[in-house]
Amino acid sequence: MSDTTPISEESVQAAVDAALAAIAGAADSEQLKAVKQAHTAEASPLAALNAQLRQVAPENKAAFGKLVGGARGRVNQAFQAREAEIVAEEAERQLAAEAVDVTALPSRRAVGARHPLSVLQEDVADVFVGMGWEIGEGPELENEWFNFDALNFDADHPARAMQDTFFVDPVERHLVLRTHTSPVQVRSMLERDLPVYILAPGRVYRTDELDATHTPVFTQFEGLAVDKGLTMAHLRGTLEHVAKIMFGPEAKIRLRPAFFPFTEPSAELDLWHPTFVGGARWIEWGGCGMVNPNVLRAAGIDPDVYSGFAFGMGIERTLMFRNDVSDMRDMIEGDIRFSQHFGMVV
Repeated sequence: MSDTTPISEESVQAAVDAALAAIAGAADSEQLKAVKQAHTAEASPLAALNAQLRQVAPENKAAFGKLVGGARGRVNQAFQAREAEIVAEEAERQLAAEAVDVTALPSRRAVGARHPLSVLQEDVADVFVGMGWEIGEGPELENEWFNFDALNFDADHPARAMQDTFFVDPVERHLVLRTHTSPVQVRSMLERDLPVYILAPGRVYRTDELDATHTPVFTQFEGLAVDKGLTMAHLRGTLEHVAKIMFGPEAKIRLRPAFFPFTEPSAELDLWHPTFVGGARWIEWGGCGMVNPNVLRAAGIDPDVYSGFAFGMGIERTLMFRNDVSDMRDMIEGDIRFSQHFGMVV
C-alpha cells in the first residue's frame, strides 16, 4: 500500500487485515518487533493514511479520523495481546531449558577460568619483558601534578574538569583517580636511572557512561622509553612488533597525525585487523608520540641530550579486537560464563 492510497473503509480495513495477519504470524519477540516497525511506525500503511487526514475536507475529518483512529487502536491492542503471549511463551521455554534438579549430585566439578582481562594484561607484559623492558606500578589515587601538570596539561585543559575526571574531596587536596597510567611514567623518570624502558599496565578511571564501548573503570598499558637518539622509527618498530605478536603476522599499524599534550609529534595508532568480523579493516587502537620536551624537563631530564617515545592502549579494547567481544559490559558483569568461554589458563 503506497502513501498515496486514499482514505476509505476498504483501504483502512486492508491495512488492518495485513497488520493483524502479521501480528498473528509472529513467532517470537524479534519477529514481533519487525511487525511493529512495518505496521505501526511512521512508514506503515496506517500511519500514511493518518497523515492524509490533513488533506481531508473539514466536513469529513471527524468520520475519517474516527475510522483511522479506531483501526490503529485495534492494531495496537492486537500487538499488545500477542506481545504478552510471546513473552509468556518465551519465559516458559527459558524456565524449561534452565530447569535444574537440585536433588541430583553434581557429575563433576566445574572447571574455573581466570578473567581474560587479567590474562591479556600479563600477555602484554610478557611481550615487553621479552624485549628487555621493566614493568612499573603506581598508585591509583594520584596527585594532580603527576596526572596532569608534569604531563604538560594546561591549567584549563578540558580533561581537568570535574565532568571528565574523578576528583577526591576536598578538591583543594588535588587528588584524583588517575585518568591514565602516565603518572607511572613520570614517577619512573624521577626515580630510575636513565635510560628508561618501562611498561605501565593498570586500572584507570574516567567519568564515562557505561555502554558497549565505554566504562568508567578500565585498564591500560602505557609504555615509555627514554634514551639517547630515540626517534619515531624506534616507536613504530616497537609497536609493529607488539601488534604482530598480539594479532598475528599479518597485522600491521599506521600512524595518523594527532595532538596530545605530553607528546610532540603525536599520532593516533591504527591497527590493521585481518580477521575482524565483517572483513579486514583499520581500527583505532591507541595514541603515541615522542615525549614532549616539557615532560622531560618536569622530570629533570635534559631534552637536548635525551629523547623518548610513549604510547598507550586499552586492555579492554585490545581484548575486543583480538577475541571479537562486541560489548564491553560483558567484561565487568561478573558472569563466570564469560571467563569460561576463554578456557582455563594457568
